[in-house]
Amino acid sequence: MKKLVLVVIDAMKPAMLERAVAGGRAPSLELLIERGEHVDDCVAAFPSVTPVCAASIATGTGPDRHEIPSMNWYHREEGRYVEYGTSFKASQAFGFKQSLTDTIYNMNLEHLSSETPTVFERLDDAGVRTAGTTYLMYRGRHRHEVANETALTRLATTVFRHAVYGPKEFFYADLYASRRTGCRSQLGLPGVRDQHSGCVGTYLIEHDLFDFLLLSLPDNDTHSHRNGPFAQVESLAAADRQIDRLMQAAGGADAFLADHAVIVCSDHSQSKVEREIDLFHAFDGFAVQPASRARARALESEIAVCPASRSAQVYVLDPEREAELLPRAERTLLELEGVDLVMRMTDHPDGEAVVKGKRGDEVLELRLAPRGDLADLRGERWSVEGDLELLALSARDGRVDSAVYPDALGRVWSALRCRTAGELLASARPGFEFLDWGGAHHVGGGSHGALHANDSLGSLIWCGTGPAADSREQWSLRDVVPMIDQHFGVDGK
Repeated sequence: MKKLVLVVIDAMKPAMLERAVAGGRAPSLELLIERGEHVDDCVAAFPSVTPVCAASIATGTGPDRHEIPSMNWYHREEGRYVEYGTSFKASQAFGFKQSLTDTIYNMNLEHLSSETPTVFERLDDAGVRTAGTTYLMYRGRHRHEVANETALTRLATTVFRHAVYGPKEFFYADLYASRRTGCRSQLGLPGVRDQHSGCVGTYLIEHDLFDFLLLSLPDNDTHSHRNGPFAQVESLAAADRQIDRLMQAAGGADAFLADHAVIVCSDHSQSKVEREIDLFHAFDGFAVQPASRARARALESEIAVCPASRSAQVYVLDPEREAELLPRAERTLLELEGVDLVMRMTDHPDGEAVVKGKRGDEVLELRLAPRGDLADLRGERWSVEGDLELLALSARDGRVDSAVYPDALGRVWSALRCRTAGELLASARPGFEFLDWGGAHHVGGGSHGALHANDSLGSLIWCGTGPAADSREQWSLRDVVPMIDQHFGVDGK
Protein backbone atom coordinates (compact mmCIF):
# COMPACT_ATOMS: atom_id res chain seq x y z
CA MET A 1 0.00 0.00 0.00
CA LYS A 2 1.30 3.43 -0.89
CA LYS A 3 1.76 6.05 1.77
CA LEU A 4 -0.62 8.98 1.44
CA VAL A 5 0.03 12.71 1.68
CA LEU A 6 -2.96 15.06 2.03
CA VAL A 7 -1.87 18.58 1.06
CA VAL A 8 -4.22 21.43 2.07
CA ILE A 9 -3.42 24.68 0.27
CA ASP A 10 -5.48 27.32 2.04
CA ALA A 11 -7.79 29.38 -0.23
CA MET A 12 -6.38 28.03 -3.50
CA LYS A 13 -8.57 29.50 -6.25
CA PRO A 14 -9.01 27.18 -9.26
CA ALA A 15 -8.54 29.95 -11.82
CA MET A 16 -5.27 30.95 -10.13
CA LEU A 17 -4.05 27.35 -10.04
CA GLU A 18 -4.76 27.16 -13.77
CA ARG A 19 -2.82 30.39 -14.31
CA ALA A 20 0.12 29.20 -12.17
CA VAL A 21 0.29 25.92 -14.07
CA ALA A 22 -0.01 27.60 -17.48
CA GLY A 23 2.84 29.95 -16.56
CA GLY A 24 5.12 27.12 -15.44
CA ARG A 25 5.06 28.35 -11.83
CA ALA A 26 3.58 25.17 -10.29
CA PRO A 27 5.36 22.19 -11.90
CA SER A 28 4.68 19.77 -9.04
CA LEU A 29 0.95 20.47 -9.05
CA GLU A 30 0.97 20.27 -12.84
CA LEU A 31 2.56 16.82 -12.64
CA LEU A 32 -0.05 15.60 -10.16
CA ILE A 33 -2.85 16.87 -12.41
CA GLU A 34 -1.33 15.19 -15.48
CA ARG A 35 -0.86 11.83 -13.75
CA GLY A 36 -3.99 11.88 -11.64
CA GLU A 37 -7.47 13.34 -11.41
CA HIS A 38 -8.49 16.98 -11.06
CA VAL A 39 -11.75 18.82 -10.41
CA ASP A 40 -11.94 22.60 -10.25
CA ASP A 41 -15.32 22.90 -8.54
CA CYS A 42 -14.95 21.07 -5.22
CA VAL A 43 -17.50 22.64 -2.87
CA ALA A 44 -16.48 24.07 0.51
CA ALA A 45 -18.50 23.93 3.71
CA PHE A 46 -20.67 26.88 4.72
CA PRO A 47 -19.81 29.30 6.20
CA SER A 48 -16.76 29.01 3.96
CA VAL A 49 -14.29 30.12 6.63
CA THR A 50 -11.20 28.12 7.55
CA PRO A 51 -12.25 26.50 10.88
CA VAL A 52 -15.53 25.20 9.42
CA CYS A 53 -13.86 23.95 6.24
CA ALA A 54 -10.88 22.46 8.09
CA ALA A 55 -13.29 20.54 10.32
CA SER A 56 -15.09 19.20 7.24
CA ILE A 57 -11.81 18.11 5.66
CA ALA A 58 -10.71 16.42 8.89
CA THR A 59 -14.00 14.66 9.66
CA GLY A 60 -15.77 14.19 6.32
CA THR A 61 -18.87 15.88 7.75
CA GLY A 62 -20.64 19.24 7.72
CA PRO A 63 -21.09 21.65 10.64
CA ASP A 64 -24.29 19.89 11.70
CA ARG A 65 -22.08 16.99 12.80
CA HIS A 66 -18.66 18.45 13.56
CA GLU A 67 -20.23 21.45 15.39
CA ILE A 68 -17.70 24.13 14.41
CA PRO A 69 -20.09 26.90 13.31
CA SER A 70 -17.84 29.78 12.24
CA MET A 71 -14.68 31.80 12.84
CA ASN A 72 -16.42 33.89 15.50
CA TRP A 73 -19.39 32.47 17.41
CA TYR A 74 -21.25 32.67 20.70
CA HIS A 75 -20.79 29.93 23.29
CA ARG A 76 -24.20 29.72 24.98
CA GLU A 77 -23.12 27.37 27.76
CA GLU A 78 -20.23 29.62 28.78
CA GLY A 79 -21.96 32.92 28.00
CA ARG A 80 -19.10 34.29 25.88
CA TYR A 81 -17.82 34.77 22.35
CA VAL A 82 -15.34 32.38 20.75
CA GLU A 83 -12.83 34.06 18.44
CA TYR A 84 -10.46 31.87 16.41
CA GLY A 85 -8.37 34.76 15.07
CA THR A 86 -10.39 36.55 12.41
CA SER A 87 -7.82 39.35 12.72
CA PHE A 88 -5.21 40.65 15.16
CA LYS A 89 -7.64 43.36 16.28
CA ALA A 90 -10.50 40.91 16.74
CA SER A 91 -8.33 38.69 18.95
CA GLN A 92 -7.29 41.78 20.87
CA ALA A 93 -10.96 42.67 21.50
CA PHE A 94 -11.58 39.34 23.24
CA GLY A 95 -8.12 39.02 24.79
CA PHE A 96 -5.19 37.34 23.07
CA LYS A 97 -4.84 34.60 25.66
CA GLN A 98 -8.49 33.56 25.38
CA SER A 99 -8.43 33.70 21.57
CA LEU A 100 -5.27 31.60 21.38
CA THR A 101 -6.58 29.16 23.99
CA ASP A 102 -9.75 28.68 21.96
CA THR A 103 -7.78 28.21 18.74
CA ILE A 104 -4.96 25.99 20.01
CA TYR A 105 -6.78 23.93 22.64
CA ASN A 106 -10.54 24.32 22.82
CA MET A 107 -11.28 24.04 19.12
CA ASN A 108 -10.07 20.43 19.08
CA LEU A 109 -10.56 19.31 22.66
CA GLU A 110 -13.97 20.86 23.40
CA HIS A 111 -15.63 22.55 20.43
CA LEU A 112 -15.10 19.85 17.80
CA SER A 113 -17.76 17.19 18.41
CA SER A 114 -16.47 14.23 20.39
CA GLU A 115 -19.01 12.08 18.51
CA THR A 116 -17.32 12.77 15.17
CA PRO A 117 -13.85 11.21 14.79
CA THR A 118 -11.12 12.99 12.87
CA VAL A 119 -9.10 11.40 10.10
CA PHE A 120 -6.19 11.08 12.55
CA GLU A 121 -8.33 9.25 15.10
CA ARG A 122 -9.75 6.90 12.47
CA LEU A 123 -6.32 6.02 11.13
CA ASP A 124 -4.67 5.86 14.57
CA ASP A 125 -7.31 3.32 15.62
CA ALA A 126 -6.52 1.25 12.50
CA GLY A 127 -2.78 1.19 13.26
CA VAL A 128 -1.81 3.59 10.47
CA ARG A 129 1.21 5.77 11.28
CA THR A 130 -0.15 9.32 11.24
CA ALA A 131 1.64 12.67 10.98
CA GLY A 132 0.63 16.29 10.65
CA THR A 133 2.07 19.78 10.35
CA THR A 134 0.41 22.92 11.75
CA TYR A 135 -3.31 22.61 11.00
CA LEU A 136 -6.36 23.86 12.88
CA MET A 137 -7.81 20.34 13.22
CA TYR A 138 -5.27 17.97 14.68
CA ARG A 139 -7.09 15.75 17.20
CA GLY A 140 -5.66 12.24 17.32
CA ARG A 141 -4.91 9.45 19.80
CA HIS A 142 -1.33 10.34 20.77
CA ARG A 143 -0.44 12.60 23.70
CA HIS A 144 2.07 15.39 23.10
CA GLU A 145 3.69 17.64 25.68
CA VAL A 146 4.62 21.24 24.94
CA ALA A 147 8.07 21.63 23.37
CA ASN A 148 10.66 24.01 24.84
CA GLU A 149 13.47 23.80 22.32
CA THR A 150 13.96 27.53 21.72
CA ALA A 151 13.86 30.72 23.74
CA LEU A 152 10.74 31.76 21.80
CA THR A 153 8.84 28.57 22.61
CA ARG A 154 10.00 28.67 26.23
CA LEU A 155 8.50 32.16 26.46
CA ALA A 156 5.24 30.96 24.88
CA THR A 157 5.00 27.97 27.21
CA THR A 158 4.81 30.23 30.23
CA VAL A 159 1.20 30.67 29.03
CA PHE A 160 0.54 27.59 26.88
CA ARG A 161 1.69 24.57 28.79
CA HIS A 162 -1.03 21.91 28.36
CA ALA A 163 -0.53 18.60 26.58
CA VAL A 164 -2.74 17.80 23.59
CA TYR A 165 -3.76 14.69 21.64
CA GLY A 166 -2.79 14.61 17.98
CA PRO A 167 -1.34 12.33 15.28
CA LYS A 168 1.63 10.14 16.16
CA GLU A 169 4.09 12.58 14.59
CA PHE A 170 2.88 16.07 15.43
CA PHE A 171 4.39 19.47 14.64
CA TYR A 172 2.37 22.57 15.53
CA ALA A 173 3.87 26.04 15.25
CA ASP A 174 6.94 25.07 17.33
CA LEU A 175 4.68 24.59 20.39
CA TYR A 176 4.52 20.84 19.77
CA ALA A 177 7.15 18.74 18.06
CA SER A 178 7.22 15.00 18.49
CA ARG A 179 10.83 14.94 17.23
CA ARG A 180 13.76 17.32 16.94
CA THR A 181 13.82 18.14 13.25
CA GLY A 182 15.67 21.44 13.27
CA CYS A 183 12.65 23.03 11.51
CA ARG A 184 11.34 26.34 12.85
CA SER A 185 8.11 28.24 12.17
CA GLN A 186 8.58 31.27 14.45
CA LEU A 187 5.44 30.18 16.33
CA GLY A 188 3.41 29.97 13.13
CA LEU A 189 4.38 33.33 11.66
CA PRO A 190 2.62 33.94 8.31
CA GLY A 191 5.07 33.61 5.44
CA VAL A 192 7.10 31.02 7.35
CA ARG A 193 4.43 28.35 7.85
CA ASP A 194 4.70 26.75 4.41
CA GLN A 195 8.47 26.50 4.71
CA HIS A 196 8.09 24.89 8.14
CA SER A 197 5.68 22.30 6.73
CA GLY A 198 8.02 21.55 3.84
CA CYS A 199 10.97 21.18 6.20
CA VAL A 200 9.07 18.84 8.53
CA GLY A 201 7.65 16.84 5.61
CA THR A 202 11.13 16.36 4.18
CA TYR A 203 12.41 15.09 7.54
CA LEU A 204 9.50 12.65 7.88
CA ILE A 205 10.10 11.23 4.40
CA GLU A 206 13.85 10.90 4.89
CA HIS A 207 13.28 8.97 8.15
CA ASP A 208 10.24 6.95 6.98
CA LEU A 209 8.01 8.13 9.83
CA PHE A 210 4.48 8.08 8.41
CA ASP A 211 1.90 6.23 6.38
CA PHE A 212 -0.43 9.24 6.32
CA LEU A 213 0.72 12.87 6.42
CA LEU A 214 -1.45 15.98 6.47
CA LEU A 215 0.76 18.69 5.00
CA SER A 216 -0.73 22.12 5.67
CA LEU A 217 0.29 25.03 3.41
CA PRO A 218 -1.65 28.05 4.73
CA ASP A 219 0.41 31.01 3.48
CA ASN A 220 -1.57 31.35 0.25
CA ASP A 221 -4.59 32.50 2.28
CA THR A 222 -2.67 35.24 4.09
CA HIS A 223 -1.14 36.43 0.80
CA SER A 224 -4.59 36.53 -0.82
CA HIS A 225 -6.21 38.42 2.05
CA ARG A 226 -3.57 41.11 1.68
CA ASN A 227 -3.11 41.26 -2.09
CA GLY A 228 -6.41 39.94 -3.41
CA PRO A 229 -7.40 36.55 -4.85
CA PHE A 230 -5.97 37.32 -8.28
CA ALA A 231 -2.45 37.68 -6.87
CA GLN A 232 -2.18 34.00 -5.96
CA VAL A 233 0.26 32.87 -8.63
CA GLU A 234 3.23 33.91 -6.48
CA SER A 235 1.94 32.25 -3.30
CA LEU A 236 0.86 29.10 -5.16
CA ALA A 237 4.35 28.90 -6.66
CA ALA A 238 5.74 29.06 -3.09
CA ALA A 239 3.39 26.25 -2.00
CA ASP A 240 4.41 24.19 -5.02
CA ARG A 241 8.06 24.45 -3.99
CA GLN A 242 7.25 22.77 -0.68
CA ILE A 243 5.57 19.88 -2.48
CA ASP A 244 8.68 19.60 -4.65
CA ARG A 245 10.83 19.46 -1.48
CA LEU A 246 8.97 16.32 -0.43
CA MET A 247 9.40 14.79 -3.86
CA GLN A 248 13.12 15.51 -3.90
CA ALA A 249 13.51 14.02 -0.41
CA ALA A 250 12.18 10.74 -1.82
CA GLY A 251 14.59 10.82 -4.78
CA GLY A 252 12.59 12.87 -7.26
CA ALA A 253 9.03 12.97 -8.55
CA ASP A 254 9.01 9.47 -10.07
CA ALA A 255 10.46 7.82 -6.97
CA PHE A 256 8.11 9.79 -4.73
CA LEU A 257 4.98 8.84 -6.69
CA ALA A 258 6.07 5.20 -6.80
CA ASP A 259 5.72 5.08 -3.02
CA HIS A 260 3.24 7.87 -2.25
CA ALA A 261 -0.30 8.71 -3.24
CA VAL A 262 -1.26 12.39 -3.00
CA ILE A 263 -4.47 14.33 -2.45
CA VAL A 264 -4.33 18.12 -2.80
CA CYS A 265 -7.28 20.30 -1.90
CA SER A 266 -8.16 23.89 -1.15
CA ASP A 267 -10.40 24.39 1.87
CA HIS A 268 -12.28 27.26 0.19
CA SER A 269 -11.63 29.97 -2.38
CA GLN A 270 -11.48 33.76 -2.07
CA SER A 271 -13.23 36.72 -3.67
CA LYS A 272 -12.30 40.37 -4.03
CA VAL A 273 -13.44 42.77 -1.30
CA GLU A 274 -14.39 46.33 -2.25
CA ARG A 275 -16.66 47.49 0.61
CA GLU A 276 -17.30 46.69 4.26
CA ILE A 277 -20.55 45.96 6.13
CA ASP A 278 -20.86 47.38 9.65
CA LEU A 279 -23.06 45.00 11.64
CA PHE A 280 -22.46 46.86 14.88
CA HIS A 281 -23.87 50.11 13.55
CA ALA A 282 -26.82 48.26 12.01
CA PHE A 283 -27.72 46.71 15.37
CA ASP A 284 -27.41 49.95 17.38
CA GLY A 285 -31.06 49.60 18.36
CA PHE A 286 -30.44 46.24 20.07
CA ALA A 287 -28.74 45.41 23.35
CA VAL A 288 -25.75 43.61 21.82
CA GLN A 289 -23.61 41.36 24.00
CA PRO A 290 -20.24 43.15 24.36
CA ALA A 291 -16.87 41.49 23.81
CA SER A 292 -15.84 41.96 27.43
CA ARG A 293 -17.20 39.25 29.74
CA ALA A 294 -16.98 41.65 32.69
CA ARG A 295 -19.17 44.21 30.92
CA ALA A 296 -21.54 41.50 29.70
CA ARG A 297 -22.31 40.39 33.25
CA ALA A 298 -23.51 43.91 34.07
CA LEU A 299 -25.89 44.09 31.08
CA GLU A 300 -29.05 42.36 29.96
CA SER A 301 -28.13 41.60 26.36
CA GLU A 302 -30.72 40.73 23.73
CA ILE A 303 -28.50 39.35 20.98
CA ALA A 304 -24.94 38.33 20.21
CA VAL A 305 -23.49 39.45 16.86
CA CYS A 306 -20.82 37.31 15.20
CA PRO A 307 -19.23 38.60 11.97
CA ALA A 308 -16.84 36.21 10.24
CA SER A 309 -15.37 37.65 7.04
CA ARG A 310 -18.08 37.31 4.35
CA SER A 311 -20.53 35.55 6.65
CA ALA A 312 -22.20 36.47 9.93
CA GLN A 313 -24.44 34.98 12.61
CA VAL A 314 -26.86 36.47 15.12
CA TYR A 315 -27.79 34.70 18.36
CA VAL A 316 -30.96 35.52 20.29
CA LEU A 317 -30.01 35.50 23.99
CA ASP A 318 -33.44 35.96 25.55
CA PRO A 319 -35.52 32.86 24.65
CA GLU A 320 -38.69 34.39 26.07
CA ARG A 321 -38.42 37.26 23.58
CA GLU A 322 -37.35 35.21 20.54
CA ALA A 323 -40.71 35.72 18.78
CA GLU A 324 -40.08 39.49 18.96
CA LEU A 325 -36.29 39.68 18.50
CA LEU A 326 -35.77 37.13 15.71
CA PRO A 327 -37.95 38.77 13.01
CA ARG A 328 -36.67 42.20 14.03
CA ALA A 329 -33.05 41.08 13.66
CA GLU A 330 -33.88 39.37 10.37
CA ARG A 331 -35.38 42.61 8.98
CA THR A 332 -32.30 44.51 10.12
CA LEU A 333 -30.02 42.17 8.18
CA LEU A 334 -32.19 42.23 5.07
CA GLU A 335 -32.13 46.05 4.97
CA LEU A 336 -28.34 46.16 5.29
CA GLU A 337 -26.50 47.01 2.08
CA GLY A 338 -24.15 44.22 1.10
CA VAL A 339 -26.15 41.40 2.71
CA ASP A 340 -27.09 38.85 0.06
CA LEU A 341 -28.93 36.10 1.95
CA VAL A 342 -30.39 35.64 5.44
CA MET A 343 -31.16 32.12 6.68
CA ARG A 344 -32.93 30.58 9.67
CA MET A 345 -34.93 27.56 10.73
CA THR A 346 -38.72 27.85 10.88
CA ASP A 347 -41.02 26.37 13.49
CA HIS A 348 -42.20 23.61 11.13
CA PRO A 349 -42.66 20.45 13.23
CA ASP A 350 -40.70 18.27 10.80
CA GLY A 351 -37.91 20.82 10.29
CA GLU A 352 -37.69 23.46 7.62
CA ALA A 353 -35.30 26.26 6.69
CA VAL A 354 -36.11 29.59 5.11
CA VAL A 355 -33.74 31.72 3.01
CA LYS A 356 -34.55 35.36 2.31
CA GLY A 357 -32.88 38.03 0.23
CA LYS A 358 -33.72 41.51 -0.93
CA ARG A 359 -33.73 41.96 -4.68
CA GLY A 360 -34.47 45.58 -5.49
CA ASP A 361 -37.35 46.64 -3.27
CA GLU A 362 -38.73 43.11 -2.95
CA VAL A 363 -37.82 40.46 -0.37
CA LEU A 364 -37.72 37.00 -1.96
CA GLU A 365 -38.21 33.88 0.11
CA LEU A 366 -37.36 30.21 -0.36
CA ARG A 367 -38.26 27.34 2.00
CA LEU A 368 -36.43 24.02 1.95
CA ALA A 369 -36.38 20.71 3.81
CA PRO A 370 -34.40 17.45 3.35
CA ARG A 371 -37.33 15.44 2.01
CA GLY A 372 -39.25 15.55 -1.23
CA ASP A 373 -39.09 14.76 -4.93
CA LEU A 374 -36.07 16.82 -6.00
CA ALA A 375 -32.56 15.35 -5.99
CA ASP A 376 -29.44 17.53 -5.88
CA LEU A 377 -26.14 16.72 -7.59
CA ARG A 378 -25.02 14.72 -4.54
CA GLY A 379 -28.14 12.57 -4.56
CA GLU A 380 -29.83 14.17 -1.54
CA ARG A 381 -33.61 14.61 -1.66
CA TRP A 382 -35.29 17.99 -1.10
CA SER A 383 -38.58 19.80 -1.04
CA VAL A 384 -38.34 23.42 -2.20
CA GLU A 385 -41.04 26.09 -2.17
CA GLY A 386 -40.88 29.77 -3.09
CA ASP A 387 -38.63 31.90 -5.27
CA LEU A 388 -36.09 29.57 -6.87
CA GLU A 389 -34.27 32.55 -8.43
CA LEU A 390 -33.15 33.65 -4.96
CA LEU A 391 -30.54 30.86 -5.01
CA ALA A 392 -30.39 30.71 -8.82
CA LEU A 393 -31.83 27.20 -8.58
CA SER A 394 -32.63 25.17 -11.65
CA ALA A 395 -35.30 22.53 -10.99
CA ARG A 396 -36.27 20.22 -13.83
CA ASP A 397 -36.80 16.50 -14.40
CA GLY A 398 -36.62 15.87 -10.66
CA ARG A 399 -33.18 17.51 -10.35
CA VAL A 400 -32.19 20.71 -8.55
CA ASP A 401 -28.87 22.55 -8.59
CA SER A 402 -27.32 26.02 -8.70
CA ALA A 403 -24.15 27.21 -10.41
CA VAL A 404 -24.15 30.46 -8.41
CA TYR A 405 -24.62 28.87 -4.96
CA PRO A 406 -23.17 25.34 -5.30
CA ASP A 407 -24.70 22.61 -3.12
CA ALA A 408 -26.80 25.43 -1.67
CA LEU A 409 -29.56 23.35 -0.09
CA GLY A 410 -27.26 20.90 1.66
CA ARG A 411 -24.87 23.54 2.92
CA VAL A 412 -27.57 25.87 4.22
CA TRP A 413 -29.30 22.99 6.01
CA SER A 414 -26.08 21.72 7.59
CA ALA A 415 -25.05 25.21 8.76
CA LEU A 416 -28.44 25.93 10.33
CA ARG A 417 -28.63 22.51 11.99
CA CYS A 418 -25.28 23.00 13.70
CA ARG A 419 -25.96 22.88 17.45
CA THR A 420 -23.66 25.82 18.16
CA ALA A 421 -24.85 28.08 15.32
CA GLY A 422 -26.87 31.25 15.74
CA GLU A 423 -30.56 31.61 14.95
CA LEU A 424 -29.74 33.77 11.92
CA LEU A 425 -27.01 33.23 9.33
CA ALA A 426 -26.08 35.87 6.77
CA SER A 427 -24.06 35.66 3.57
CA ALA A 428 -22.56 38.75 1.93
CA ARG A 429 -22.94 39.85 -1.67
CA PRO A 430 -19.84 39.59 -3.91
CA GLY A 431 -17.50 42.49 -3.14
CA PHE A 432 -18.63 42.95 0.49
CA GLU A 433 -17.20 41.80 3.83
CA PHE A 434 -18.45 42.20 7.40
CA LEU A 435 -16.30 44.28 9.74
CA ASP A 436 -15.02 42.05 12.55
CA TRP A 437 -15.01 42.77 16.29
CA GLY A 438 -11.76 44.68 15.93
CA GLY A 439 -13.09 46.84 13.11
CA ALA A 440 -10.75 45.10 10.65
CA HIS A 441 -11.57 44.27 7.02
CA HIS A 442 -9.87 43.20 3.78
CA VAL A 443 -11.07 45.99 1.48
CA GLY A 444 -8.64 46.07 -1.43
CA GLY A 445 -7.71 42.44 -0.80
CA GLY A 446 -9.58 39.15 -0.68
CA SER A 447 -11.86 37.28 1.69
CA HIS A 448 -14.28 34.36 1.94
CA GLY A 449 -17.09 32.93 4.04
CA ALA A 450 -20.16 33.39 1.84
CA LEU A 451 -22.40 30.80 0.17
CA HIS A 452 -21.53 32.26 -3.24
CA ALA A 453 -19.48 30.24 -5.72
CA ASN A 454 -16.72 32.89 -5.61
CA ASP A 455 -15.89 31.80 -2.06
CA SER A 456 -16.95 28.18 -2.27
CA LEU A 457 -15.38 26.42 -5.25
CA GLY A 458 -11.88 25.06 -4.79
CA SER A 459 -9.52 22.63 -6.49
CA LEU A 460 -9.23 18.94 -5.66
CA ILE A 461 -6.42 16.83 -7.13
CA TRP A 462 -5.58 13.22 -6.43
CA CYS A 463 -2.91 10.92 -7.79
CA GLY A 464 -2.22 7.27 -7.01
CA THR A 465 -5.49 6.76 -5.16
CA GLY A 466 -9.23 7.36 -5.42
CA PRO A 467 -11.83 6.93 -8.15
CA ALA A 468 -12.21 8.68 -11.49
CA ALA A 469 -13.19 12.34 -11.31
CA ASP A 470 -16.40 11.66 -13.26
CA SER A 471 -17.58 9.12 -10.67
CA ARG A 472 -19.35 12.01 -8.87
CA GLU A 473 -21.42 14.81 -10.32
CA GLN A 474 -20.35 17.17 -7.54
CA TRP A 475 -17.33 16.84 -5.27
CA SER A 476 -17.10 18.43 -1.85
CA LEU A 477 -14.70 18.61 1.08
CA ARG A 478 -16.73 15.84 2.73
CA ASP A 479 -15.39 13.42 0.11
CA VAL A 480 -11.75 13.66 1.22
CA VAL A 481 -12.03 11.47 4.33
CA PRO A 482 -13.93 8.66 2.52
CA MET A 483 -11.19 8.64 -0.11
CA ILE A 484 -8.56 8.31 2.63
CA ASP A 485 -10.59 5.56 4.35
CA GLN A 486 -10.80 3.62 1.11
CA HIS A 487 -7.09 4.02 0.46
CA PHE A 488 -6.18 2.44 3.80
CA GLY A 489 -9.07 -0.01 3.92
CA VAL A 490 -10.55 1.63 7.00
CA ASP A 491 -14.20 1.10 7.91
CA GLY A 492 -15.96 4.31 6.94
CA LYS A 493 -18.76 3.97 9.49
